[in-house]
Amino acid sequence: MILSGEKQAWDLLAELDPEDVQTRANVIFNQEHSTYRLPCFGQDIYISMANRNVFSNSNLGKIIVNEQIKHTRVTTILRYLIHAEDIPLSEKLVKPSNLPGGEIFLRGTHVLPLDKIAEHFGNNPEAFLSRGRKFGGTQLNYGDISIELFPFPRVPIVLILWSGDEEFPPRSSLLFDSNCLSHLPTDVIWSTAMMSVGIMLFDAKE
Repeated sequence: MILSGEKQAWDLLAELDPEDVQTRANVIFNQEHSTYRLPCFGQDIYISMANRNVFSNSNLGKIIVNEQIKHTRVTTILRYLIHAEDIPLSEKLVKPSNLPGGEIFLRGTHVLPLDKIAEHFGNNPEAFLSRGRKFGGTQLNYGDISIELFPFPRVPIVLILWSGDEEFPPRSSLLFDSNCLSHLPTDVIWSTAMMSVGIMLFDAKE
């Protein structure tokens, strides 16, 4: 069953020129099969316009699609293809709450569960790094350990971990490239952040 928000996104995407979508979103469109190939956390995710479904052929890709991407996540992927722009990264990292409209990240259920990242990995930074690399991440030099992930080709996120000590508990932070709002509305930025946190915590849920 396709819910109303997802159906609207499919309808909007169907109206767009696939060549334009390819360029803007940095994806590949297979005209014969009417399918987009989207790199997502280091995995190939396929968006079939003919069947209106999202799938992957890799085991990790299937985790993203089947375990992490419920209908809201499918809509997140579709809206990336709809909204992405052909512009470079700013190379400036910002907290989601510092983005225009980012106050939603500070309220209620929209607060990102970064405490769970810190709780699960705070005393095991190597596991944090291993998990990130499993999904295509690259180690960076922020905090005690950090990783850059690419939920979408033009929307990287950086997860930073500080290990705990006798004085301070472990903590974690998530940053976006400041140009992220050129590619996604604020509510989809939130969904993308939640998808990224979910990927890192998937094993913790098993």
